[in-house]
Amino acid sequence: MLERLRQLWNVRELRNKILFVLGMLVIFRILAHIPIPAIDAAGLKSFLSGNPLLGLLNLFSGGGLENFSIVMLGVGPYITASIIMQLLTMIVPKLEAIQKDGESGQAKINQYTRYLTLPMALLQGFSTLTFLRQQAGGASVLGAISPFDMVVALAAILGGTMLLMWIGELISEKKVGNGISLLIFAGIIAQLPQSVQQTVSVIDQTQILTIVSFLVIGLITIAGVVFVTEGQRNIPVTYAKRAIGTSSMGGVNTHLPLRVNQAGVIPIIFAVSIILFPPLIAQFFTTSATPWIANLAVWVRDFFQNQTYYGLMYFILVVAFTYFYTAVVFQPQQIAENLQKQGGFIPGIRPGTPTAHYLSYVSNRIILGGALFLGLIAVLPTILQSFSNMQSIAIGGTSLLIVVSVVLEMLKQVQAQLVMRDYESFYK
Repeated sequence: MLERLRQLWNVRELRNKILFVLGMLVIFRILAHIPIPAIDAAGLKSFLSGNPLLGLLNLFSGGGLENFSIVMLGVGPYITASIIMQLLTMIVPKLEAIQKDGESGQAKINQYTRYLTLPMALLQGFSTLTFLRQQAGGASVLGAISPFDMVVALAAILGGTMLLMWIGELISEKKVGNGISLLIFAGIIAQLPQSVQQTVSVIDQTQILTIVSFLVIGLITIAGVVFVTEGQRNIPVTYAKRAIGTSSMGGVNTHLPLRVNQAGVIPIIFAVSIILFPPLIAQFFTTSATPWIANLAVWVRDFFQNQTYYGLMYFILVVAFTYFYTAVVFQPQQIAENLQKQGGFIPGIRPGTPTAHYLSYVSNRIILGGALFLGLIAVLPTILQSFSNMQSIAIGGTSLLIVVSVVLEMLKQVQAQLVMRDYESFYK
């Protein structure tokens, strides 16, 4: 490991990439501490501590919501726009054709996603401000906010969100990790010391055993995340021999790896974006003049504030999005066609459509374990709090999953670049 770190630092290009990424993350943390004017930060922190939904939103904004900073929405609008675009590419034939048009098509889809992020940021920013203003004590959080102050706040939120989206894309271009995931990762790590301090400050000697139990569960969770993230099933593939001139090629036995968790942390990020949306929208209609609309809005708000219903909905959404995102990124028909064109086949399975059906069948079966694991990790903090008297957990299952998964992905990308340079030096 030390040898790899030394190689990493000695390669000037990689060193510059990592320093650039670290610089972008520092800028993100500075932006997360630039507050919007006329906000009572102490009142806002007190309000967020008692609201699990806004606590999740604060987690994915990297603490930006807690400080009511210009990046208070984090990468949420960009994630929501990505979900909508991926759904549209599966429904609209024209967008599906654009997506299949190689790198140029993917570039167009990414551009459409950026355009869609703009209205999503305005909608989520306005919804969040309205939500806070309508809550009990909301006036003490926002102060006497005028229409002009609302416009200024929305402009600052919009600018911060678009700037954060740009920073995430710049990080992704360096090929040392996914920019959006790294921004969320940096927010979680930045909040960890404060969360640990808050947890330690409220415990007494009677809770020592509980803390030790949490630490053990945390270590087991980390080991489980690594095991599931790295777990894969190898599908044997054989390439037939082909005669080219006087030489023969092929006749190689290899394998096609199918990962247990092909979607990574994306399903949890998607689920959080969706589960936060209904209660925020419902706040607009709690004071409606139409009784049935007001009653429905109150029911939606209370439903998501109930820990049992909230945890169940969260679990179902994570499992559903695991299957959905895997269906987007894993294309059995395309893989079967590529194998057939290259003269490869799975022993005992006919090439073409039967191969696609077999890959889909195997993928759906192994994904079930990964989906249930992600769902369990997502609701782990709620389960732990229901069995203990502690209302503050330093780092939850979702945070652990994101941190471990991002670190593993970053290490893989850095390792791949080191290996590539080893081959280049050997060839020279």
